[in-house]
Amino acid sequence: MAEAAIVDGIFRALSDPTRRHVLERLSARPASVSELAAPYDMALPSFLQHMKVLEKSGLVRSRKAGRVRTYSIEPERLKLAEDWLERQRSMWERRLDRLGSYLMKMKEENSE
Repeated sequence: MAEAAIVDGIFRALSDPTRRHVLERLSARPASVSELAAPYDMALPSFLQHMKVLEKSGLVRSRKAGRVRTYSIEPERLKLAEDWLERQRSMWERRLDRLGSYLMKMKEENSE
């Protein structure tokens, strides 16, 4: 159940386009808050709320050196979401395969 709550937090964090864009940028390299906030037309406190959501979900971590806070991505957390999606994909593929087999069987029985 704890893993489910973690995955819920990850998907909640990923539900916002601003946060997804920040993660894309951080996948290239760590960046300071000011660098990350620069492209957005929003007040810094509003942007920091996005960063708090990302940090709380475990998708990013921050480090402070002097007055500069730098964020970096935590790819291990993304792996949890990827694993969940893979399990869902596998389950649906099996279900669709069974449905396909059933429909072929029904078609064969009706054509006899």
